[in-house]
Amino acid sequence: MANASGLYTATLPTVRRRFTPSIGIYRPGCWFSEGVSKRILCSSIVQGADKLSPSESRVPRLVSRGCKLVGCGSAVPGLQISNDDLSKIVDTNDEWISVRTGIRNRRVLSGKDSLTALATEAAKKALEMAEVDPDDVDLILMCTSTPEDLFGSAPQIQKALGCKNNPLAYDITAACSGFVLGLVSAACYIRGGGFKNVLVIGADALSRYVDWTDRGSCILFGDAAGAVLVQACDSEDDGLFSFDLHSDGEGQRHLRATIKENEADHVLGTNGSAVGFPPKNSSYSCIQMNGKEVFRFAVRVVPQSIEYALEKAGLTGSNIDWLLLHQANQRIIDAVSTRLEVPSERVLSNLANYGNTSAASIPLALDEAVRSGKVQAGHTIAAAGFGAGLTWGSAIVRWG
Repeated sequence: MANASGLYTATLPTVRRRFTPSIGIYRPGCWFSEGVSKRILCSSIVQGADKLSPSESRVPRLVSRGCKLVGCGSAVPGLQISNDDLSKIVDTNDEWISVRTGIRNRRVLSGKDSLTALATEAAKKALEMAEVDPDDVDLILMCTSTPEDLFGSAPQIQKALGCKNNPLAYDITAACSGFVLGLVSAACYIRGGGFKNVLVIGADALSRYVDWTDRGSCILFGDAAGAVLVQACDSEDDGLFSFDLHSDGEGQRHLRATIKENEADHVLGTNGSAVGFPPKNSSYSCIQMNGKEVFRFAVRVVPQSIEYALEKAGLTGSNIDWLLLHQANQRIIDAVSTRLEVPSERVLSNLANYGNTSAASIPLALDEAVRSGKVQAGHTIAAAGFGAGLTWGSAIVRWG
């Protein structure tokens, strides 16, 4: 099975000890025994497993399957809001915003626009690039924190795509880390469940949860959708080399959008036994963020996560072609790339044009880079997401 550090491990009766890497923060380690001491990265075959009897072997039957990224797509709303536009509603200006964030424009849903429609458009483009028919999709993962239905938006995307075989479709909520978690989930379904084609969509409309009178937060966010088609392949063609995933609920106070506490509409009974019932309809507050703490968090954990994922993949920063981070703030992107010693010309960023689009930011930037010819088949990418939860994760992948 796969653990949170991206290693596929076999459960063996001769387990002796556990190894935990000493890199900054605690991470799940990997199990190994005297007889089978090789760690298994992603979908590699266990060396020595052929010497075990059937009753001793616990290696997943589909451990030799790999997965690869074969198609991508993106979509953004038509309404563009510039920094100058924002200066008309809050006390700010283009220079103040761009110097502190790197953002100059963002796209915002308006009128009859819907996030589901954006996600569907992005998914269609990914399927077209991959030359995969909607009826051949086995699973749709909608990574979003802003669904248009409390019970999830993914089934509506399945409907809009016209998938006649009714593939499973569900939402993943992990804020700005959502897309990375979606990629890893897709790999697990392919390697362990026999799925062939999995659509991973990152889409968010945080503009609906922004306090447009708060110049500290309203300048940051935009709406968008991006998608990738992850496809099964032979193990030797595997395109997900390793991953590293984490969360820390202690940090929730620094970035959140919690349910508002409302008083009950009225009180039933006279003895106080039913006070507070029925409750009012609940709603979410606007995004509340401590920018300084989120910055400190990101520049600390993201490089550690990427370094650990690279180590597990047997790579170094010099081996990657591109660094692709969640597009939150240019200062964070610069700080992480400096820490990893990745030159700016190998860093993918479209933050200036779209702002922070949460779960959509990584697939949106990837799609633009692929279609512009920057990212080409065979290129290795270190991708990392981080955000509310707090959650963070990285994945080392190969495009195509």
